[in-house]
Amino acid sequence: MGQIAERSQKLVTDFLNKHPAGNTEGALGHGDPLNVGAAFLEMTHRMMTNPAAMMQAQVNLWQDYVNLWTATTHRMLGGESQPIIHPEKSDNRFRDEAWNENALFDYIKQSYLLTARWMQETVGEVEGLDAKTAKKVDFYTKQFADALAPSNFLLTNPAVLRETLDSKGENLIRGLENLLKDLEKGEGQLKISMTDAEAFAVGENIATSPGKVVFQTDLMQLIQYEPTTETVYKTPLVIVPPWINKYYILDLRAKNSFIKWAVDQGLTVFVVSWVNPDEKLARKTFEDYMKEGTLAAIDAVLGITGEPQTNIIGYCLGGTLTASTLAYMAAKKDERVKSATFFTTMIDFEEAGELSVFIDEEQLQALEERMNDRGYLEGSEMATTFNMLRANDLIWSFVVNNYLMGKDPFPFDLLYWNSDSTRMPAAMHSFYLRQMYLENKLIEPNGISLCDTPIDLTTIKIPVCVLSTREDHIAPWKSTYAATQTYKGPVKFLLAASGHIAGVVNPPNPEKPKYSHWTNTKNPSTPEEWLDTATEHPGSWWPEWLKWIKKQSGQKKTAPRIPGSEKKYPAIEAAPGSYVKARIE
Repeated sequence: MGQIAERSQKLVTDFLNKHPAGNTEGALGHGDPLNVGAAFLEMTHRMMTNPAAMMQAQVNLWQDYVNLWTATTHRMLGGESQPIIHPEKSDNRFRDEAWNENALFDYIKQSYLLTARWMQETVGEVEGLDAKTAKKVDFYTKQFADALAPSNFLLTNPAVLRETLDSKGENLIRGLENLLKDLEKGEGQLKISMTDAEAFAVGENIATSPGKVVFQTDLMQLIQYEPTTETVYKTPLVIVPPWINKYYILDLRAKNSFIKWAVDQGLTVFVVSWVNPDEKLARKTFEDYMKEGTLAAIDAVLGITGEPQTNIIGYCLGGTLTASTLAYMAAKKDERVKSATFFTTMIDFEEAGELSVFIDEEQLQALEERMNDRGYLEGSEMATTFNMLRANDLIWSFVVNNYLMGKDPFPFDLLYWNSDSTRMPAAMHSFYLRQMYLENKLIEPNGISLCDTPIDLTTIKIPVCVLSTREDHIAPWKSTYAATQTYKGPVKFLLAASGHIAGVVNPPNPEKPKYSHWTNTKNPSTPEEWLDTATEHPGSWWPEWLKWIKKQSGQKKTAPRIPGSEKKYPAIEAAPGSYVKARIE
């Protein structure tokens, strides 16, 4: 133990020498940048005006604990007793058998679950709060409860205690080393390692579908993929991913690459690879992303293929940009897009889910101050926001694994992509958050103007396919369903199981289908009615979409299109290109 203490002291001393006190560079700032204090102050005021409700909540908690104590005492005396409360099936924190088999740890688990439920229900039943304040209080109460879970602490986690005894404390030394490495990597802030960053390299073992960069602007590179079939469909396909993350979520590995699969079906596939912007691109606007992104990509795709029209896919924020672009094109009588597919895309931000917790005037002002100082929003700040939406899976599980168990994170391609953050240009990001999330102007006819042109989503009359995912924390599916009541052309709505990423990246596997999906021949006025009358199908939604996109793609041609063969669009470099390889270290 003396040797362990000595090694620990040396590690901490070395870290402090590298990061002296007072070094706050890169910090979010002081005060309350998330504007949480005002929400909880309002909640407390409302609670005090209804002491009877508070008293009843305390009585209910006390009764739950009496029942728990009675059951635990009966079990310790050799009897059998049923649990008072169970964790949810999706809760992985209590998978270790000791949480159920050991009476003490079972008591700790149930005590925590009762208290967490009491906290959540108590704040959820406070009357008089406006919807935004209530949502913020509920969200941060859950964050607080998640942080206090007994699984997050050495003395109350049976797996960590077992590992500590077996390794004679070496796990804690390794954990401290991992912790300090992550602090150094974050330059004083904790940047949790989610995967082995050395296990992957873009273009070597992920994002490996062969192709060429055939066009580029300041904001994007356009990749054209090499055909793998003897014939290809007439109408090409261009994919517009979000610039919050990198495009290769759709091209992780051959076995789960949507891009490779689409190419193998005979589609001529292009993808936009967004730049990872720095301060030089601070003044790039949402309009610039349309002009130098979607519109420029459409120009190049049609110039390369010689076709009059292209099909297009927009994913998440890339879908919001695509919808805006299509409305702009409709205003300009531009009919060069034949059909559009939207992956987990919001156009109506009235019910924006848990992300809306981070959007209000006070938080936006604080965010804009930080962005204006640097010219961009640092990618790690956006990543932290998304990780908080699934804190137990994306924060606390790694705290336990890396720092308490002292283990190295497992190599996982999806988590490598998740950690490969991108920046946001200040002007563009401020416009997007204010006009769409805060003011919800996009859904209003002529509520937003792009390039001095008012846009109206109801003028989009081309065939549209909308894919949403049932457990999406970023683009709630019931909100995305608004597209079916907005676009005026034929709309096919698909609902996939799982979340924002796993529900989309769900390749067909007849032998072992993973997540199911739902279809419906009609689009009733409400999402609830749609699901009630929908049909569930096992396995991937990809083949269902393929049947739809084939109808929009014309006949097959005999000659596949070879990237870089057009004189006006020679190959600039091999896929995946240089833009996607720019990492924030």
